[in-house]
Amino acid sequence: MSESVLTHAQYGKDLVRVFRVVRQGDIHQVVEYNVTVLVEGDIETSYTVADNSVIVATDSMKNITYYLAKTSPHILSPERFALHLGTYIVSKYAHINRAFVTLEKLRWSNIPLSANRDPHPHSFVRDGNDKQTVEVEVDASAGKDKLSAKVTSGITDLLVLKSGGSAFHGYIRDEYTTLVEVDDRILSTSVDLAYTFAPLSLSSPSDLKKLNFTIPEDLAPGGIWDADNVAIRARNATLDIFALDASASVQATLFKMGQRVIAENAGVESVTYKLPNKHYIPIDMKYIGLDNTTPANAEVFVPVSAPSGLISATISRRK
Repeated sequence: MSESVLTHAQYGKDLVRVFRVVRQGDIHQVVEYNVTVLVEGDIETSYTVADNSVIVATDSMKNITYYLAKTSPHILSPERFALHLGTYIVSKYAHINRAFVTLEKLRWSNIPLSANRDPHPHSFVRDGNDKQTVEVEVDASAGKDKLSAKVTSGITDLLVLKSGGSAFHGYIRDEYTTLVEVDDRILSTSVDLAYTFAPLSLSSPSDLKKLNFTIPEDLAPGGIWDADNVAIRARNATLDIFALDASASVQATLFKMGQRVIAENAGVESVTYKLPNKHYIPIDMKYIGLDNTTPANAEVFVPVSAPSGLISATISRRK
């Protein structure tokens, strides 16, 4: 079998579900993550000669995730928690040189009470199906004292719709064109947004157990250490532009969204949107004497899930 060689190896634990309650007196905060942990390093022999001595069990990776979920002071920030988790793994295991941590954060918000202005201190509601995402790579290949990281964050499953203020015309018309040009239509999509921060260096843990994770004192706005606020601004930019833009096309609206995310966050290097069209087709009621197909009179629609357009682009910071 000399004609074959192992060229890449990676393994880990997928779908680790974590829910954490942080109690500050009577005020509680909660966070729920779906976590994936993958590692690379000097693990080739586990594949090539059945040497299990180089394997950190995936069950151990799950337990490490739970341990840090309990002990890390950064649990409420998905970027910081993912960086802490990745840093610990590459620091603890000498033969592991890269850790990849992916998080999905589910939405939970304190329930607002009708009787007063303050939300309930320990009751929560799932106030949306969109999820915050984080992908972290912690790299120790240059040495355990020279850690670096890459971070991409974003949003998935953010379902939006506007019932007017969107046109589509002036596109190529040929023998295959059946789509009718419109100056007003329903525009709906499920936003998939990913924004990538500038690469960063990390401090190596200074304690014997390698559990410490140091945050720099100089927290520049719009960068990775400001990621919680970046997430808020990116979501607001997406929703504001979607709602307010007199859309000539999904492509044009997408570009404006990306421009604003870049402009408002100095540490973000690039932004990628994937926007599938959610089509709403007006019902033809001419058979009963009603006009429901011209844009001004279209009021009854059938949602169509497939086939659908898929518009994607990456907007990068000018060098």
